[in-house]
Amino acid sequence: MRHVEPPPATPSVQPLHHLRPTGLPARTWWALVVVGLVGQVAWTIENIYLNLFVYDTITDEPGVLAAMVAASALAATTAAFVVGALSDRWGRRRVFIAGGYVLWGVSTMAFGLASVDTLARFVPLAEAVSAAAATVILIDAVMSFLGAGANDASFNAWVTDVTDVDNRGRVEGVLAVLPLVSMLLVFGLLDAMTQAGDWSAFFVLVGTLMVLAGGAAWFLVRDVGDGRQQREGLWTAMVDGLRPTVVRGNPRLYLTLAALGVVGVSSQVFLPFLLIYVQYSLQIEAYALVIAVVLTGASLVGVLGGRLIDRVGKVRFMVPATLVYLAGLLLMAVARSLLPLIGAGLVMMSGFMLMMATVAAAVRDYTPVDRVGAVQGLRMVFYVLVPMVVGPFIGAAVIRGADEYYEELGQLKQVPTSAIFVASAVVALLAFLPVAALRRCETAAARRDGT
Repeated sequence: MRHVEPPPATPSVQPLHHLRPTGLPARTWWALVVVGLVGQVAWTIENIYLNLFVYDTITDEPGVLAAMVAASALAATTAAFVVGALSDRWGRRRVFIAGGYVLWGVSTMAFGLASVDTLARFVPLAEAVSAAAATVILIDAVMSFLGAGANDASFNAWVTDVTDVDNRGRVEGVLAVLPLVSMLLVFGLLDAMTQAGDWSAFFVLVGTLMVLAGGAAWFLVRDVGDGRQQREGLWTAMVDGLRPTVVRGNPRLYLTLAALGVVGVSSQVFLPFLLIYVQYSLQIEAYALVIAVVLTGASLVGVLGGRLIDRVGKVRFMVPATLVYLAGLLLMAVARSLLPLIGAGLVMMSGFMLMMATVAAAVRDYTPVDRVGAVQGLRMVFYVLVPMVVGPFIGAAVIRGADEYYEELGQLKQVPTSAIFVASAVVALLAFLPVAALRRCETAAARRDGT
């Protein structure tokens, strides 16, 4: 793709070169880990356990799960655009992070009220299931709006503020393992509550943790901008990145976002149904062990891979990372017992995590210094909205097409099949298109710069 320089009035999206040391202070690392980890615990609940909560207590209809994921994605993306632009306009991130986490935690606690039995007190029993499903979707949308504003918009913008092109691979390597660590913590410490059906206490406990994280963020996070504030209107700031002139002038940013979107769609084909697949389709009772081993191994790969990303180069690293992810998906499609499933899961999650860390670091490199918050809205379109709207419906269609069930207490319940991993692999193949175009852009830019 030919590089087109933007018109003078349009801020170009170029790599950030901050005039500060590559090393990060201990306070910053504490903020990255503590605030980032609790945020990922919350997203683990939203992305995995909330689906299981609906499946176990409300309905097994895959369309309900897909609709819930889609509504969550739309709310989260809207929040990223609005809050990201506001944080740029006001020149502040900390207040949005700390206050947002507190409200995020309160909204999470509300899930404990959304049950068929509770709503049956107010509506006929025949309508209670539909009412409970609608209530969960609504609460999830509110929670996602608050969480995305605090985490995906404000916290991620702050991460870009405090990092530079030389340390983003390492930082993203650590941030990439936080979702895996959060899953380990949730499965290891809280899974027994869900198996016992104690969902109300489960949501209250997680919500309390998020409120405490909001308090910690107030003391750990420090705004590091240069004090400049955006003077343009909020709407202008929100939609600036969607203008064709900006897209044409900054192909590397948008190609990187496209790669992020493709891999995201691929993951959402199977991820909302993963725990249900392992527990009910494969009938592996030791699924917590599978997840613990897979996530621990993939976390080690992520920490080590972060340094490799910085050394090899982000764009060059995308192809091998995607190939590892593809191999893992195909292995997951044929794994049926405990040990093969662990091996396949290790390959799949390691490849997925390395690819996402590489692409996320590249997005930060191509983010303009005066649009850090606003770009988080664009990132959410490709990282959350498109994947979570498109991916789960692909997965649901595959599940319906397989038409497999299991019987529980005389009742048939539809279950996912291994075909979701094959469908995910087919989608992941499309990632090579933007990656190839991105490599051509990088080559052209190097020639133009004489390097």
